[in-house]
Formats: sequence, structure tokens, C-alpha cells
Amino acid sequence: MTPILAKMLLAIGIPLALIAIVVIWAVGTYNGLVGLRNRFKNAFSQIDVQLKRRYDLIPNLVETVKGYMAHEKGTLEAVIQARAAATSAREKAAADPADAGSMGALMSAEAGLSGALGKLFALSEGYPDLKANQNMASLHEELTTTENKIAFARQAYNDSVMAYNNKREMFPSSVIAGMANFLPATMFEVSDDEREQIASPVEVKF
Repeated sequence: MTPILAKMLLAIGIPLALIAIVVIWAVGTYNGLVGLRNRFKNAFSQIDVQLKRRYDLIPNLVETVKGYMAHEKGTLEAVIQARAAATSAREKAAADPADAGSMGALMSAEAGLSGALGKLFALSEGYPDLKANQNMASLHEELTTTENKIAFARQAYNDSVMAYNNKREMFPSSVIAGMANFLPATMFEVSDDEREQIASPVEVKF
């Protein structure tokens, strides 16, 4: 091999090596973003399980309560309607947790359901016979346990969302995120008012 040919090959080899390094980095970054996106989607599935459980308990709650609170028809109907809205929103969010619109709708629906349930439990304080009902006490305990599980699952989900969003926003991985259309994920947040509404049933003594 002549010195000139050796120099040419060396000159070509250096750019190729740089290209290879960039390609390897890009693939690794892309795969990392995919992994983090899959992680927060999986984390949402844990919320989904608990939300289903919560929604499944509500019809039994309404059936138990309406025998004692028949004249509170408006409150009972509000709970039923809020459950239906939350169920629909949950299905859409579960289909694509990465969709900001669906997650926003779910948070809004959950706030409405928490408010309706909070009002129902507050009214139940005025019915001693209902408070003494064993089925009511059991449902209340199950709902409280489920709310706690939702809170833990929501925290795990939000942690996963933060890790993903940080990765997609930080340079230089933000370059790959932009090129591959990795959209920001939405946290599942609860307002202070909703926290009080969720907590209020726990304060009811059965």
C-alpha cells in the first residue's frame, strides 16, 4: 500500500468512524425514549386497574344508599352520571395514555366523580341507620382502600412521566425526540379541592 493510499483510507476512515458513533448514539437515545414511554404507559395500566375497581364499587354503593336516602335522588343521579363520564374518559385514556387530551378529560371526570362521592358521603352523616349498615361500612372501607391504591399508582405514574419528559427535553436527546415526534406526556394531577373531596369519605365514621 502506497503512502498516498494509506492517507486516503485514513482520511475516509475518520469520518466513517464519527458517523458510526453518531448513529450508535442516535439509536441508543431513540431506544431509551421508547423504553421510558413504555414505562409510563405501563404505569398508567396500574392506575387503570384501580379505577376500574373504584367504578365497579359505585353501583353497589348507590343501591345500598338509595334505600335510606330515596329523597336525595339528585345526589344519587349525580354520582351515577359522574361514574359514567369517568368510565368513558378512563377507556379513552387507557387506549393512549400519551394523549394529553384524553388524560385531561380523565382528570376532569375524576374530579367530578370525587366531588359527587364526597357530597354523597357527607349527606350520609345525617342517616344513623345507613351509617350502621354493614354493607355500607364494607363498601366504604373498600372505596377507601381503593383510593389509597390509586394515589400510590398515580405517584408511580407521575414519576415515570417526569423521567420520560426530562429525557425528551434535555439536550442532546431532545434532538432525537423532536425528529422522532416524541410528544410530552401528561401527569395525572389532583387539585387541592379534589384531595379534600377524596379524603372526606375517610373522615366518615361507620
